[in-house]
Amino acid sequence: MNNRDYLVIATAAEDRIRAYAAVTRDIAEEGRKAHDLSPIATAALGRLMTAGTMMGSMLKGDNDLLTMQIRGDGPMKGLTVTADSFGHVKGFVTVPDVMLPPSPAGKLDVGGAIGRGTLSVIRDLGLKEPYVGQVALQTGEIAEDLTYYYAYSEQTPSSIALGVLMEKNNTVRQSGGFMLQLMPGIEEEMIIKLEEKLGSLKSVTKMLEEGMTPEDMLNLSLSSFSLRILEKREISFYCNCSRERIEKVLLSVGREELQKMIEEGEPVEVRCQFCGRAYSFSTEEMKKLYRAAS
Repeated sequence: MNNRDYLVIATAAEDRIRAYAAVTRDIAEEGRKAHDLSPIATAALGRLMTAGTMMGSMLKGDNDLLTMQIRGDGPMKGLTVTADSFGHVKGFVTVPDVMLPPSPAGKLDVGGAIGRGTLSVIRDLGLKEPYVGQVALQTGEIAEDLTYYYAYSEQTPSSIALGVLMEKNNTVRQSGGFMLQLMPGIEEEMIIKLEEKLGSLKSVTKMLEEGMTPEDMLNLSLSSFSLRILEKREISFYCNCSRERIEKVLLSVGREELQKMIEEGEPVEVRCQFCGRAYSFSTEEMKKLYRAAS
């Protein structure tokens, strides 16, 4: 794979454990560059996009879409990530330049930046209404909140670990994570054994710093549970915005708003919320849109 980022999908304990692991350094760095993020905002978005790649891989249809929204009362306000079944993920942070002192553990204080609030998981599966699950944030650190979401909203006991490590020059050094999910029928002894193993693991960023791959992380967690790698999949930061889509957004604001923009006599610049790409429309182009809106 040319792209260094990839996802591994696996199974263990005779299909009673579903397992996912990903390395997402390029994805997190793309997100940082697209939105000029502070270190703490990069860590938050990188973690949620890593989860997005793993959760997106569970979607079945080509047009299915997963959206995760975190809304909090902290200075970051929140963040949004969307992912599809092809390994594409994108996202943005509401307040991209948020800065806070380190947490008591000396880490980036993502929980403090997000604060108290809600996590929403929206699956658009092409039905009349999307499936929406929502839970209260437990810590704001994202991995724990998603673990709680799966237990509470989907009754799927899960273990989720996510990590982003920054360089001193504010580029992304490491990013990745893993997710293990217990299926019905798993024995209590297996659960105890797995919990003991997970309790002894180093953090995701420490494992990545030691040169471990997604396969290594799963092998370390599930070596005694007959791990079987099913698939490796390339993943990337990808936005499907286009000039045509932005035109539709402009048309949706209505004739009155378009008229005001035209009267200002300046080109109108619209930036994609997800990737930061700018689209410029001249006064003549705005007039054409105005006529199309009539």
